Amino acid sequence: MTAPRTAGRPGPARDRGATEESLRAAAIALLRRGGVLAGLNLRQVADEAGVNRGLVYQYFGSRRALLRSALFHRSRPNAEDAVDAAGLPLRKRLSRLFWTSLRNPEPVVLASLLVLDGDDRPRVLLNRGAGRADLAAEAARGELPVADVEAVQAAIASTIYGYTLLREHLAREIGLPAEELDARMAACVEAMFARAPARDGE
Repeated sequence: MTAPRTAGRPGPARDRGATEESLRAAAIALLRRGGVLAGLNLRQVADEAGVNRGLVYQYFGSRRALLRSALFHRSRPNAEDAVDAAGLPLRKRLSRLFWTSLRNPEPVVLASLLVLDGDDRPRVLLNRGAGRADLAAEAARGELPVADVEAVQAAIASTIYGYTLLREHLAREIGLPAEELDARMAACVEAMFARAPARDGE
């Protein structure tokens, strides 16, 4: 029988940053295995990470603070991709946002957990200011299905968040391989939010 990792202490070469990352990864692993309703016990997180239990309280202090930290660190690739996509045509921006969220779903899951827990600090609109500016310009050119920029921005975020969270469940319920549903959903998102370019003479 393998000895529990509760007694494990960070070695002298293990700095605070590495320990914090181990605790963030442990929290996410426990959520994946146990589900949200099982709760997230900070002692279990420390045991999973193989670090002294006192460090999780010292570094984070609460479950919410740990999840906020995990969200901040895990969302960087998604945020950077949203910034890189700024200025692209809406269809390309939507496609990038959709596929990036599927490749790295942890920020969506963590933000959703925090919001459900009553935390008002998570931000679900990546690249909010530039994204809104891009949508406003497209609305002015008549390229959005409706001219209500804030509603379109909220609808895009809601659709992508919802699909990212429910993807596997939806695929099972519909009876399709998840990868096939992904491709069909990507096309649907584009059709819902980006008008096709007008043909000459229209």
